[in-house]
Formats: sequence, structure tokens, C-alpha cells
Amino acid sequence: MTLAILYKLLAIVLVVALGWIVGRLRWLGEGTADNDPARILSAAAFYLFAPALFFRTTARVDLAHLPWAMLAAFFVPVTGLMLAVYGVQRLRRERSGLAVAAPAVRAVTATFGNSVQIGIPLAAGVLGEAGLGLHLTLVSVHALILLLVCTTLVELDLARANAKADAHLGHVLLGTLRNAIIHPVVLPVLAGLAWNLAGWPLPEAVDEVLRMLGSAVVPLCLTLIGMSLAYLGLPKRLDGAIAVSALKLLLQPALVLGLAHWGFGLTGTPLAVLVLLAALPAGSNSMMFAQRYRTLEAETTAVNVLSTLAFVGTAPLWLALLARLG
Repeated sequence: MTLAILYKLLAIVLVVALGWIVGRLRWLGEGTADNDPARILSAAAFYLFAPALFFRTTARVDLAHLPWAMLAAFFVPVTGLMLAVYGVQRLRRERSGLAVAAPAVRAVTATFGNSVQIGIPLAAGVLGEAGLGLHLTLVSVHALILLLVCTTLVELDLARANAKADAHLGHVLLGTLRNAIIHPVVLPVLAGLAWNLAGWPLPEAVDEVLRMLGSAVVPLCLTLIGMSLAYLGLPKRLDGAIAVSALKLLLQPALVLGLAHWGFGLTGTPLAVLVLLAALPAGSNSMMFAQRYRTLEAETTAVNVLSTLAFVGTAPLWLALLARLG
């Protein structure tokens, strides 16, 4: 664990702490049902700042030179874990009395990593310029794939829950498709892909506006974690947050390591990039997702905090294992 990575972790903790202070002192309001500052900021992130980031990223990604073997070695096990968590939580949802969106929220929290604030300095500090380049390539599609999958799952669940008993299946499917596409995550991704495939460059002025809006996502989401801690507190039981953190920090990188090394035969820097990306703590976008659907916000906040702190101990274990594999 290098000093640069520790400084990044410290910076994240401090920004979260500042958000907690703002919430604790109620500088932005009391957090009532009619005036909830955390939800207002979350809505701004979800409807304005994040769509700008997603559109700009998708419109600029170099589709022709993506490392498809690495993408498959990472996203097959990660998406598989996401679907497995979602499936188990769906089976348990009615028995445990959880909200309709809870399975999708837990699924994205257990798989979506902090690939920017921690991932970039980790790749640069440990793997150098070559590793950083591969990491950035994966990051360019990381949020797009995982959030697209979870958004589709949660919209399907909501459509089923809200459908009347005599509703026609075709109407339900059309409504689900409309809600899944006209969505602040999905729509800018599809629009960015269309722009990319058309071969159009982004006008410089438009690109600068999108860059400025997108740069607000990270600090805003970290601040929201701290504010949610202040307004909601930690859940009464931490077993759910601990289990999700263990899936994120231990099981997910193990699955990626197994498929990438023994399935695709990857070694060296490409293997290290994949495993370290999978081993990152939970990303702040999961908090934005939980806020969007008003589900498991306290637990998701706890996972973000616990997994970031625990990463100080788990990261050296994965680095040592990668060193043994050469």
C-alpha cells in the first residue's frame, strides 16, 4: 500500500466526514419529508451531473481498440455475481419484508467499485503507466455496463410490482422498456453510443460543459455518503453491510482472478489490473442508486464506509497473491 493510495483513502474519508458535519449541523436543513437536502443533492447528481459524465464517457470511448478478452474476463464474473446477489435477494425479499428495489440496490453495491478515486491512484502507483492505461480503458465502460444491468433489473421489478392483476403482458413490457430507456442512466449512455458510432466529434464548447458537470459527480456523491450518515445513521444491524462488503472485497476479486488467470490465461499487468479493479471498495455511485430508489440508504452508506476502511487491509493481500503468481 503506497503513500499515494493512503492519501487518496484519507481524502475520501475526509470528504465523507465533511458531508457528515454538514448534515449533523443541519446547515442545509432539517431533513424533513418536505425538505430533505440529501435527496435534493442526490437528485441533482442523478439527473444532471451523472448523465453528463455518462454521455461524455460513452461518446469518447475508443470502441475499435477495446481489449475484449480483458473485458470478458472482468465483466463475466462481475455481472454473474451481480445477478447471483440479485437472485438470492429476490428470493428472500418477501420473507424479509424488504422494498421492491432492495435486490438491485444490494447487487450494485456488492459489485460496483470505486474505480476513480481509489482505482486510478492504485493502478498508477502499483502498475505504472501501462497498468493505468488498461485500467482507464476498463473504467470507461465500468459504470455503463453495471448500472445498465441494475437499472434494467430494478425497473422490471418495479413494473411487476405496480402492474395490476389484469394488466396485459404487452403493456407491462412496453412500460418497463419505456422506463428503462427514458432513464437518467440509460438514456445518456444510449445517446453517447449513438454519437460515437456516428463518428461525430464533440464540439469543444459542449465537451467542456459536459466535463465540468461530470467532474461534480465524485465529490457530490462522497458528500452525500456523509450527509446520509448524519441524517439516517447506521443501520441497527450491520450484518448486511458486512456481508455485502465481504462480497465486494473478497469474493468478487477471487472470481475475477480465477476466470482471468485460469480461464483466459492472463498474467502480469493485465491480470493485476483486473484483480485490483475487482478488489476495490464499494463505489459512491451505489449511494446515488440507493437514493434514487429510496431503498437501503443506511446500509449502502455503511457498506461504502466499511469497505473503504477495510480496503487498507485487503489490498495488500491481493497484491501479495498477484506477486506470487508473477
